[in-house]
Amino acid sequence: MSASDDSRTQLPAAPAPHEAPARRQILKMGASLLTVGSSTLLAACGGGNDGAAPAASPAPSPAAPAPAPVANTQISAFALAVLPDTQFYARYATSGESNQYERRFGSEPFAAQTQWIAANARALNIPFTIHLGDVVDQVGKPEQWKVADSAMQVLEVAKRPYSVLAGNHDVLNDVDYTVDPTRGTDASRTLANEPYLQWFSTTRAKRQSTFGARDATGFHEYHVFEAQGQKFMVLSLSWRISDAGIAWARQVIAQNPTLPVILVNHQLLNIASDGVTPLETDYGKMLWDKLIHDNDQIFMTLNGHHHGAAHLTKINDFGHKVEEMVVDYQMAYQGGNGLMRLYEFDLTHKQIKVLSFSPWVPQKPADTLTSFDQAVLTGANEAFTIDMDFAQRFSGFNKTFGTGTANVASSLVAQAKAMILANYTEPTVVAPRAPADADDYPKVANTLAHWRFVGGTANQPVAPGTVIADVTGANPLHRDALNQRGITGATAADIVWSDDRHFLSAAPGSVRFQNTDKNVPRLSYFLTDTSAPINAQTLSNGFTVEAFIKIDPSWTSSKQAWMNIMTRDGRRGDLAGYSGGDPEAPPMLFAISSLREVQWEVVPSPANAHSPRTNWSGEIVAGGWAHIAIVNDPVSHDTTMYVEGAPVLRNVSNAPGLATLSATSPWVVGGGSWDGARADGFFGNIGEVRVVGAALAPNQWLTARRS
Repeated sequence: MSASDDSRTQLPAAPAPHEAPARRQILKMGASLLTVGSSTLLAACGGGNDGAAPAASPAPSPAAPAPAPVANTQISAFALAVLPDTQFYARYATSGESNQYERRFGSEPFAAQTQWIAANARALNIPFTIHLGDVVDQVGKPEQWKVADSAMQVLEVAKRPYSVLAGNHDVLNDVDYTVDPTRGTDASRTLANEPYLQWFSTTRAKRQSTFGARDATGFHEYHVFEAQGQKFMVLSLSWRISDAGIAWARQVIAQNPTLPVILVNHQLLNIASDGVTPLETDYGKMLWDKLIHDNDQIFMTLNGHHHGAAHLTKINDFGHKVEEMVVDYQMAYQGGNGLMRLYEFDLTHKQIKVLSFSPWVPQKPADTLTSFDQAVLTGANEAFTIDMDFAQRFSGFNKTFGTGTANVASSLVAQAKAMILANYTEPTVVAPRAPADADDYPKVANTLAHWRFVGGTANQPVAPGTVIADVTGANPLHRDALNQRGITGATAADIVWSDDRHFLSAAPGSVRFQNTDKNVPRLSYFLTDTSAPINAQTLSNGFTVEAFIKIDPSWTSSKQAWMNIMTRDGRRGDLAGYSGGDPEAPPMLFAISSLREVQWEVVPSPANAHSPRTNWSGEIVAGGWAHIAIVNDPVSHDTTMYVEGAPVLRNVSNAPGLATLSATSPWVVGGGSWDGARADGFFGNIGEVRVVGAALAPNQWLTARRS
């Protein structure tokens, strides 16, 4: 991941299932031969004539045709296991109350991944495992390193070699490459202080049977593994390599001139907002220019960091293909849901086959499963095949590269898929039903406010002063006058009516906030009257807050980071007893972070108002609608955020109620504040928002139907 998520500043069809070898065909053919042999034997012995003269012999039957030879279905193949960013697995499996995985599911995804590799490496011919970096989420937290250390030790105990590298979350003083390419590299670090080098030292790396060497800093390493009689190099480069590090990498390749090289790096290829199209990064282009394009041995690159999966084929200086692949599931359900990859190198059929799967999902208790618990991913960017004539591709530097011995029963990814799904039943998914009309949603008791942003002509401005009715009748909103409290440049057209909506929202439209720019600052918003009853609510008996939102596809962090869906006015630093950070912020933030995560951050009601509590979602894809529900339990006061019906990973405990500064402090939709000035306007669509003074079940949400 590219920045701290706790700071304001900061998927061709899947391979066919495994088929049993041709043992049944062999047995059937053997039985036929046995029948022919028995008949011949009986005739020769005069069987059935009881010693009488033999009858005239019939014309001999044609000789039975010789059985066709059984085709050899075995192939020459091996597979590499790949672990994308494990940062959240490490962060949320730390000991004690913070171990959200063990507490909810009785197991942990990071350990499940390495245990699966160790248990199946021999059967699936996995000679090597590759970690893509971001081993932990917070570099300064030893408890997270302990989780990672324990998970990777599973491979060491099983004597299954692996490579590892440091991602941006694994190093101190990360500096983004686009900000300054010369800072934050391995050359600028105090090596003795780096936790990565303490937990995954050169001494530890040397224990791997495949280990080749590390560079002088200890951050970059290479391994050589052998499979099917062929040798390959894995060259793993940690976050932000210096020119000296690149020189070391070039020297390593030159010293092993016949080895095909898989280049592993934390960041190289990115993914467009559609979730499938590859995007080249500036850092990736630098690596291409300085290391890849003129090194024919590098035929494949793997990286994480960017959320999702994509594949790009480039052509090097020798006219040969370089297959670049990015995969990172950290922003998916449960911080990645244990998803990892298997790359099968089928030397017989000249293909690389890719399987994306989770060994953890089948372990989870049945009553915890949701529609998001996919054990095998089947999207075109998650399960695909790359044609590669290995001998031809490597002929420029290795004239002797061969196919190897065909001793593998069938496709390894097909076998792995069958293993994963053998004892797993996919959760029953009830297809959501679109509303029949504008009134087709559950009406619930304790509804404090329900705002539906409808009523005007599509694409026409929502005039300042326009009132948005509250379904309860108690707390209407109105669009505030333009350019209040430090806002400049706002116009009536900055909010327009829209007929666009989430397909499960019964409200027949939305409003679109446009032209928002935090740097001007320019924004428009709605707010309650100072006399609205909801202003005094502390929701101490539990609550549910729902919103349908759509982030504008042209959203950028520089202009719209930390934009508010909804807030409550005031400075939280003015709350009695408050001692937390950002005292200039309001007491409630229902916002979108710099990484497009949903942030629900509130100061609890007065008795617990000393510091804020924060729920975080994964990345919200821009340009698509999302339903957000935040549910606070009336007994435990645990607060759980749901995105499109799935509970997010990073939730909070013991957070009763919502603090308010006064009974006249308005609720604001589409904008926020900072140190008393209006700020952080929303950019995109908001369809409807509902606040209920009770914890609602999913069948009571706005996404459900009245029946």
